[in-house]
Amino acid sequence: MFNKILIANRGEIAVRILRACRELGIRAVAVFSEVDRKALQVRLADEAYAIGPGPSRESYLRIDNVIDVARRSGCDAIHPGYGFLAENAAFPRACTDAGLTFIGPSADAMEALGSKTAGRQLARRSDVPTVPGANNPIENPDDAQALAQNMGYPVLLKAVAGGGGKGMRVVTRDPEFASAWRDASSEALNAFGDARLYLEKYLEKPRHVEIQILADAHGRVVSLGERECSVQRRHQKVIEEAPSLAITPELRKKMGDAAVRLARAGGYVNAGTVEFLVDAHLNFYFLEVNTRLQVEHPVTEQVTGLDLVKLQIAIAAGHRLPFAWETITPRGHAMEVRLYAEDPENSFFPSPGKICSLHAPSGPGIRLDEGVYEGWTVPMDYDPLLSKLIAWGNSREETIARLRRALEEYTITGIKTNAGLFRRILTEPDFLRGEIHTKWLDEMLQRSPSAASTKENANANRAGDAAAIAAAVWQANHSEKSSGRSSSSQDSGQRSRWKEEGRRRQLDRLL
Repeated sequence: MFNKILIANRGEIAVRILRACRELGIRAVAVFSEVDRKALQVRLADEAYAIGPGPSRESYLRIDNVIDVARRSGCDAIHPGYGFLAENAAFPRACTDAGLTFIGPSADAMEALGSKTAGRQLARRSDVPTVPGANNPIENPDDAQALAQNMGYPVLLKAVAGGGGKGMRVVTRDPEFASAWRDASSEALNAFGDARLYLEKYLEKPRHVEIQILADAHGRVVSLGERECSVQRRHQKVIEEAPSLAITPELRKKMGDAAVRLARAGGYVNAGTVEFLVDAHLNFYFLEVNTRLQVEHPVTEQVTGLDLVKLQIAIAAGHRLPFAWETITPRGHAMEVRLYAEDPENSFFPSPGKICSLHAPSGPGIRLDEGVYEGWTVPMDYDPLLSKLIAWGNSREETIARLRRALEEYTITGIKTNAGLFRRILTEPDFLRGEIHTKWLDEMLQRSPSAASTKENANANRAGDAAAIAAAVWQANHSEKSSGRSSSSQDSGQRSRWKEEGRRRQLDRLL
């Protein structure tokens, strides 16, 4: 096993990996940018080192800086987490060259499966169903438009190096094609430095279902079952759950077999996810492979009882998987919501700033993977993910009830979050019945919010106002006590006691 692991990431995933290292008795090294100097992973790590300024391209994306810290601190392995360098094939190669173990797949496997185009080609050679479309990137928009006309609209333009909905456009008719191509390629170039696109048939309202796989270096590849990821906003996952209500035991076996077959064909080792689209007739189609740990991995952990991060570390250290696919029996139901520092009432704009207060939920079946704390300032520089709230129950109904209760307990002031959006989703009849698809949330958001949601938002605003007034009252009292001056008429006038009393009364009304 390793002696010291560098965690090449930040936020909640860095804290998650750090905790696994602590339980395994492995020293954990954190890295941080200038704006993350007081981040939670820095506070909890055994050692922490600066790697550059705030912009990720000058810090978390600098392979040379990360490798240099790993060498200087005496690490023997690096865990990339997700995002940043996690799916950059140059990173595992640099680790190998430096004599470090990369906790993830090899560079060759990453290139064979991580690229959408290469993954699609390998899937077809491995007899894994794929969505009809072009096998290779299309350089000429006129050729792409001709293929779209031949296939029939709607079609989907997707960035070759894409992810998170970037460089993706749905085209429903011929006159839209040129502008959609231009926008998708421009967005792909800005986001990934690669403007190439490919085209596929657009499936109407499919479900997004993914299979979690683990593979060791001794030839064992297992499926840990599926996760339902259909609740998405603009192609970005918002809620994940396991198991999926739509998947029958027979379909689960077929999808698991396809995922394992694909992983074997690509020489894959470590944790990965094979993503599929499932249509209304339960036909499934390969979408892509995520050659890393997924944001939503906790829901699989909750229903299987496995620690995927510890298993990643063990696999990278050369250990065999201690179980076969047939021995895994998922139990109960798990669901995860992603809590972001963003304002759903203002087009989901990021909401950076200082966290004035934070109360974390707890109780039966509740887990919170977080990377923030009270008093910390959320920076503007990175993805606004704060925490992941996960609930487990014996049934989906119990899980939803626990998640609702946990969201009611979760309070944070100083910044906006999307917690209210989840409270609304968890009351929607379609969601409660499991009748969801990848466009369901976008359609729900176009509808007017329910009366209950409006009341909830008002209550949230009142709570924020109350916190601000309480802070003002505390500050006034604190200033009075720390000044050490007598309460002369002149001092009283400066402190404006009538204003203090007004604040207190307003606070009483709000509370």
